Amino acid sequence: MKAAIAQQLSKYTDRLAELDFLLSRPDIMADMGQFMRLSREHTEVAAVAERWARYRQREADLAAAREMLRDADMAELAGEEIAAAAAEIEQLDAELQRMLLPKDPDDARNAFLEIRAGTGGDESALFAGDLARMYTRYAESQGWRVEVMSESPAELGGYKEIVLRVAGDGAYGQLRFESGGHRVQRVPVTETQGRIHTSAATVAVMPEPDEAQAITLNPADLRIDTFRASGAGGQHINKTDSAVRVVHLPTGLVAECQDGRSQHSNKAKALQVLQARLQEKERSERAAREAATRKGLIGSGDRSDRIRTYNFPQGRLTDHRINLTLYKLANVMEGDLGDVVGALRAAREAEQLAELELSAA
Repeated sequence: MKAAIAQQLSKYTDRLAELDFLLSRPDIMADMGQFMRLSREHTEVAAVAERWARYRQREADLAAAREMLRDADMAELAGEEIAAAAAEIEQLDAELQRMLLPKDPDDARNAFLEIRAGTGGDESALFAGDLARMYTRYAESQGWRVEVMSESPAELGGYKEIVLRVAGDGAYGQLRFESGGHRVQRVPVTETQGRIHTSAATVAVMPEPDEAQAITLNPADLRIDTFRASGAGGQHINKTDSAVRVVHLPTGLVAECQDGRSQHSNKAKALQVLQARLQEKERSERAAREAATRKGLIGSGDRSDRIRTYNFPQGRLTDHRINLTLYKLANVMEGDLGDVVGALRAAREAEQLAELELSAA
């Protein structure tokens, strides 16, 4: 392990002692907000400090075992201990480096998932519907809850646009790399001569804003319209102007919600989506500035980035960012996204580890 990384890890031991002291103080215990914040930090710091203590212990065990090699009677036992200690040290080294990687506080949040049909007419709308179903199935497999915030159904099925709220621990962190252009190659149901067509849909994944940190919206900057909901929803929802559309005049961003019966509830949800889009706009602009100096492997998450191709005739999924090819497209479309999500997260970790090693050099 590099000395600079070891030095960073040693700071966790010092910080753990500080946190133990702070959490024992009556004034901290009396302030529930501060106590909870320090308790969460204590949990994270303790996990790193404990693994670092184990790493140092195994280093000491390895040194002692090498000393034992000098004794012929103990050589066999020493050899076994050297092999075991060296293997565990290697594993702990990788774990500790991952623990040092910067964490995005948004990763633990719920997510808004926006899917829009792109080029390809009716077929792209059908594909957008297939993507919505794929993500819904994946969310269900993770124990998350999915709620339709707004939808614009297409005439032959699927969606021109649909916005889903995915609620569950770590939803945004798992889905964040799905943002971008998704391309499909298949024979459309409307094709009479069996020709393969290419069409596309775009996906944008946004973290649900923290109420305490959400962008403050100036009412003068908003135009709020009500209208009658379309699509499924029962007789009541189709007979009242309960759906709400909010336009942010300075940016032109629009959000709407027609999921609930209450106009008040739909307005609150539409404002939530609008705040998420405004925050995502800021994030995208920041990422674009950073990309001017460095292009990440995973990409910026911009809609214009073509990230993935779904080739139905070959049963193949290809993620172009990490050169991942899987021949299990039918399973993926049923929500089996674990291999794809895992590979993307691993690629991001590898990027971050390389940056960590560079900074520690």
